[in-house]
Amino acid sequence: MLGNKIFPLPTETVGFVGTERGKIRALRGSACSQTRFAVDDRMAKEDPMDVYSLDIPDVKIITPRQFRDDRGFFSETYNARAFKAAGVAADFVQDNHSYSAKTGTVRGLHYQAPPHAQSKLVRVLRGAIIDVAVDARKASPTFGKWVKAKLSAENGKQIFVPKGFLHGFVTLEPDTEVAYKVDAFYDGASDGSVQWNDPGLGIDWEIDAENASLSQKDADAPAWRDFTSPF
Repeated sequence: MLGNKIFPLPTETVGFVGTERGKIRALRGSACSQTRFAVDDRMAKEDPMDVYSLDIPDVKIITPRQFRDDRGFFSETYNARAFKAAGVAADFVQDNHSYSAKTGTVRGLHYQAPPHAQSKLVRVLRGAIIDVAVDARKASPTFGKWVKAKLSAENGKQIFVPKGFLHGFVTLEPDTEVAYKVDAFYDGASDGSVQWNDPGLGIDWEIDAENASLSQKDADAPAWRDFTSPF
C-alpha cells in the first residue's frame, strides 16, 4: 500500500492583480514567485497521486498529494488526465454531496442498472466512513465478493468503484459529509438496492446492526439471494 505523502510549502508573499488607468498590472513578491516555482517543480517531478488496487483489482484507492504550509494545504482532488493515466477512466457528468448527522448512518447497498450504470469516485469532506463495494458482475471471478476501505477528511483517500458494483458506506463520525462523482446521470427507474447486512454477503461494517441508522428504502432492500444482477 502506498501512503499519502505531505510536502511543506515555504512561506510566500501573496501578490495581487489591480487596475490603473484602464491597464491591468500584476504585482508579485519574489517570495511568491519562488514558492510558485518550487510547487510547480515538485509537482512536475512527483506523481500527482498514489494509486493502488484493492483485492478486487478494478476497485482502486487514490490518494492525491497534499502540499501544506502554515495556512493549511492545497490538493488537486481530480485531474482527468492524471486519473486516466492511473487507470481510472470515467467521464464524470454529475457531482453528489451527502450529509449524515449521526454516527452509524448507512447508505447502501445501491446501484443503477444499465444503460444508466454508474462508476463512482468517492471522497470524504468531513468526518470518516467505511466504504464498501460488492462485485455484482455475473461473469466476474469475484462475483459476490466485497472490498472496503476507510476514507476520511484526514487521510484524503478516495475510492473508485466501477460500473457493475453495489456500493454503500457507513459513517464513523457525526456530521460526516461525502462527495462523489458519477459518470451517468441519476435515473430513478434504474435505481436499485440490496440489503446492507445480508448474511449471504457477510460484510464487516464494523458496527452493530442495532446501531445503524437507515432510510426506509435501505431497510426494505431485498436480500442478496433474491437479487438478480443486471450486470
